[in-house]
Amino acid sequence: MADVAKLAGVSAQTVSRVSNGFPGVLEETRQQVLAAMKELGYRPNSAARALKRGEFRTIGVILFNLSSTGNMRTLEAVASSAAREGYATTLLPVTAPTRDGVQGAFTRLGELAVDGVVMIMEVHLLDAMTVALPPTAPVVVVDSDAGDRYCVVDTDQASGARAAVEHLLGLGHGTVRHIAGPKESFAAERRVGAWRAALEAAGREVPPLLRGDWSAESGYAAGLRIAADPGCTAVFVANDQMALGLLRALSEHGRRVPEDVSVVGFDDIPEAASYMPPLTTIHQDFAEVGRRCVDGVLRQIRNDEAERGTTLVPTGLVVRGSTAAPPPRSR
Repeated sequence: MADVAKLAGVSAQTVSRVSNGFPGVLEETRQQVLAAMKELGYRPNSAARALKRGEFRTIGVILFNLSSTGNMRTLEAVASSAAREGYATTLLPVTAPTRDGVQGAFTRLGELAVDGVVMIMEVHLLDAMTVALPPTAPVVVVDSDAGDRYCVVDTDQASGARAAVEHLLGLGHGTVRHIAGPKESFAAERRVGAWRAALEAAGREVPPLLRGDWSAESGYAAGLRIAADPGCTAVFVANDQMALGLLRALSEHGRRVPEDVSVVGFDDIPEAASYMPPLTTIHQDFAEVGRRCVDGVLRQIRNDEAERGTTLVPTGLVVRGSTAAPPPRSR
């Protein structure tokens, strides 16, 4: 820094202000300093600067399932929101969703020097009181029933599932079958509960539940059972990828969508509009989830008020070509 100051003909303090992006430096002086930095090959030492300030401008993300479309879109949204705030993102995948796995991840993130943490949980850990996170760590949890102990951000799973069922009932279907996600998934269980409650509130039969693992292959396997049931005219699927597998199973068995069977998915992935037929689905605002996660972490880092408890991001029904009134014989 002293060499840069000497070459540019300014003080070391001015070099520091330019390298840190502080205002109050004349443009001509700033350009002189930048030219000197380039000539000397000077780069600010971000590690030393972080130690001096006590902040690293980095948010850590603990994530259990890298193959889940919803998790990856949430991760992308968190990273984008963090970047807009001038923060980098450090990802730490956890292969074993256990108490030791989570607490070990916190230890490793501490060694990697992060200012706060976003946890994309998906599985039932915090709500079972099996994991105790460091009380002073700025933490926001996504997709978990952590109650009032932590700042939680989640999509309004129940409202979305209810909208899917009510849409199908409103078209005249007698009841709605459901292909759910894995039982250990918090989001999947929220959607199951809302599906069942919506049918019961309407006085309709609650059919047997089918489960998948979020993949198109599991949706296809469940779809083969649905395709063999001539009485089924409507299906709510817990995500769009499993809905894709269901569409294939129905097509292979000569069951037309939506003429014979209506299908609603969940997520509104970019490819949903290109399914055959285009998929009616529940839209999740992943960008807003990411923004609220980063906002929650930064509020804690800056010692602002950060509400504990759950913040729900609204969902929306997107009607496309995969839903219609049931065939006349089923009405």
